Amino acid sequence: MRLSRFFIDAPLSLGEHDLPEAQAHYIGRVLRMAPGDAVQLFDGSGQEYRGQLLEVGKKTVRVNLDQALAGQADSPLHVHLGQGLSRGERMDWAIQKATELGANEITPIVSERCEVRLKDERADKRLVHWRQVAISACEQCGRSTLPVIHPPVTLAEWLKCAKADLKLVLHPVAEPLTSHAKPATLAFLIGPEGGLSEAEVDQAKAAGFHAARLGPRVLRTETAPVVALSVAQQLWGDF
Repeated sequence: MRLSRFFIDAPLSLGEHDLPEAQAHYIGRVLRMAPGDAVQLFDGSGQEYRGQLLEVGKKTVRVNLDQALAGQADSPLHVHLGQGLSRGERMDWAIQKATELGANEITPIVSERCEVRLKDERADKRLVHWRQVAISACEQCGRSTLPVIHPPVTLAEWLKCAKADLKLVLHPVAEPLTSHAKPATLAFLIGPEGGLSEAEVDQAKAAGFHAARLGPRVLRTETAPVVALSVAQQLWGDF
């Protein structure tokens, strides 16, 4: 039987803990778990804890953590993904898969051909939603640390702050990823549904990015990070 695994947004340690209301509701009302059921919890620090449920109520759940475990190690390749902002499920998919594939930082990028524009209040709500998407992905894939989901910024703003040994912008006419030496840190720029304009690719190159291609076919914006991160992890990471 698979051990239920949950992220807790608070520091954990051995001993008894009352779980936050959101997790308590999910465990007690949605999953209908019962006292004595085994759980594994993590708080994003890299440490994990196993234990048993002591009490399960409608709004409160108490757990006893009796075993500390080393969490899943992060990839040796540190990746910051600049992902062109796209519509609802496509952006969720990109963040979910980037989390599963080991991205350490993800920044939604507002560029010329973006079809989505977020005002301040809506942007805050989407940021909370994207973080939850990443949390759920970590719970599913066994990852012990959460990626940092940054607030959306313009392409120009991101190009100024993106720091890495190797900076790549995906472009159909470019050199393959295998032409680059192994980096310790990597910044990936991927365009939105309409792609990056030639001017934006030139802007990225002026900021120290190299144009790179993944193959002969043009990939959708939500497919590109899956392929790009998979290839990068195979070449330089932990695949």
